[in-house]
Amino acid sequence: MMHIAFETPNQPEVIALIADLDAYQLSLYPPELVYALDLSSLMAPHVKFAVAREGGAAGKIVGCCAIVLSPEFGEIKRLYVDPAGRGKGTGKGMLSLLEQAAVEAGCAQMVLETGPSQPEAMGLYQRHGFQRCGAFGDYPEDPMSVFMRKDIERRA
Repeated sequence: MMHIAFETPNQPEVIALIADLDAYQLSLYPPELVYALDLSSLMAPHVKFAVAREGGAAGKIVGCCAIVLSPEFGEIKRLYVDPAGRGKGTGKGMLSLLEQAAVEAGCAQMVLETGPSQPEAMGLYQRHGFQRCGAFGDYPEDPMSVFMRKDIERRA
């Protein structure tokens, strides 16, 4: 059973998972093209951080993901599932929870930046309704960046 809920990112298991994510991304892209949020940024009040645990609420952490909420959109950041936890709907479950948070915050869109060396991630996002778009926010257009967005139903 997979348990996905908002938790604080400053837990040793989460910090270790984020370190794995950083190592993975740095194996694919040069450091200047890895647009990662640090731990203090992930703990900001306008950021919701989702944690996936295998085996229930006290289980082993196998995935994480954040959404940065703004009046314009919710930006997906730091989505990662441990290789042993993949293929079990973990990414889909985390995206659904983040979308719920974006709707509740009144966002009209969800956006994200990923890279061409992550086809599995792009497939997950496409299956969840994301489509490619141009750069947003402060991101520069770059061939090593893939920008995606999804319109969501805004709540009044």
